Amino acid sequence: MFRNIVKTALPVPRRTVARGFATTRTRRNVEGARIASLDTFTEEENMIRESVQRFATDVVKPKVREMDEKEMMDPSIIKGLFEQGLMGIETSADHGGSESSFTSAIIAIEELAKVDPSVSVLCDVHNTLVNTVLRKYATEEQKAKWLPQLSESKLGSFCLSEAASGSDAFALQTRATKSGDDYIINGSKMWITNSYEAEIFLVFANIDSSKGYKGITCFLATKDMGVQIAKKEEKLGIRASSTCTLSFDDVKIPAANIIGGEGKGYKIAIEILNEGRIGIAAQMLGLAQGAFDLAVPYTYQRSQFGQPIGTFQGMAFQFAEAATQIEAARLLTYNAARRKESGLSFVKEAAMAKWWASKVAESVSGKAIEWMGGTGFTRETGVEKYWRDSKIGAIYEGTSNIQLQTIAKFIQKEHS
Repeated sequence: MFRNIVKTALPVPRRTVARGFATTRTRRNVEGARIASLDTFTEEENMIRESVQRFATDVVKPKVREMDEKEMMDPSIIKGLFEQGLMGIETSADHGGSESSFTSAIIAIEELAKVDPSVSVLCDVHNTLVNTVLRKYATEEQKAKWLPQLSESKLGSFCLSEAASGSDAFALQTRATKSGDDYIINGSKMWITNSYEAEIFLVFANIDSSKGYKGITCFLATKDMGVQIAKKEEKLGIRASSTCTLSFDDVKIPAANIIGGEGKGYKIAIEILNEGRIGIAAQMLGLAQGAFDLAVPYTYQRSQFGQPIGTFQGMAFQFAEAATQIEAARLLTYNAARRKESGLSFVKEAAMAKWWASKVAESVSGKAIEWMGGTGFTRETGVEKYWRDSKIGAIYEGTSNIQLQTIAKFIQKEHS
């Protein structure tokens, strides 16, 4: 369905669609041009939003509570994401993808998160991390071999973090030793998203410890090469999204599966995580909006003291504040996405978007429980799940402190 939308939505070349929301810098060069707001989307992007909304409501929503309680992603959901064309959003049509814009991926992540942040992050990591690494750094032969599989049927996982390398990602201990035309990988990875269901893994390992982070190399491994799940974590939130510890015991990977060249893994990880943070911002944005949309209508249906509780000034002002916070998160997120899409610097903006959206998600989802009172505290409505899911936003793909450090470095550079 998604692929059909991409093919038929607009009669203009795809490059024009992807750049449909021109940057301010570009528009200033066109005399008399109207400068669009960050709420301006192409026809294709609006159709994608509507399509994902339908999928999330009709297919995902009925399974949310069951998946959360079982702490397991329903295989039919993953299958549906592939069938909808949501697992290769930016990937070229030649490689089985939808060949759409980065902003389209952000829209999909946001809309899925409004219903289930677990499904959203599965789609996010697969698109903004795994697919993007291959699209940007793989050889043409590697793209031809792996991207169609990632677009059509096989889930991907991004394996960087370890027990001793979380925020300090380049302190990783996983090693790769050359053996003829292969490398032998030994080590372990922790907190790896999608890893329980994944069939394709991007694994970061050091091929020469004497070079420090400059020895870090990105390898592509498949599950049948011997990737082992050592432990599946039991988590507070996003329970349906698998998070596992992976073991690599003498896993043989062909040298032909090195992505981006020997010693280039650190560069790949830094650049990709900057993009990935916009995806997490979109997830947290969608989560906040989902909690808000679930809780607020309830307050106009429940009456106390002769009037709906949502009409009391104390409640109404909280709604107004929360709505404004969500809108600020939305603007930060889509500004970062458009800057990235337009080739402008976006690292600071991505950090701002992730930091703020994570704060807003936790705040709004927590308030949403209170707005619904005792009903919100039960698991029946699902609003408490949004709060549980929100807590991860301040942790993965760069903690909130790391985001603030990044922003502060830019401020120092600009003003000193």
